[in-house]
Amino acid sequence: MERVVTIVPEAGLHARPASRFVQTANEFECELRIGPADGSDDPVNARSMLAVTGLGVEHGERVSVIADGNDATAALDALEDVLSTEEAVG
Repeated sequence: MERVVTIVPEAGLHARPASRFVQTANEFECELRIGPADGSDDPVNARSMLAVTGLGVEHGERVSVIADGNDATAALDALEDVLSTEEAVG
């Protein structure tokens, strides 16, 4: 199961947004990977902070989140919410 999402946080998928993404990914049991939607790089482990930040994904770029397992739909919903919600300032 795959879902393409446009990155909304201004910082892209770095620092706090990436941390929040990885924390959310670790709440699920299914296999999760993330990569550029254009296929320019192979998908990486969505539970690895180093792998996720290493993608260098910026605001406005599209990523593909891939899930495989019993809770895949719920995981995709939660991760899409993280990626498509502006980071709170404060």
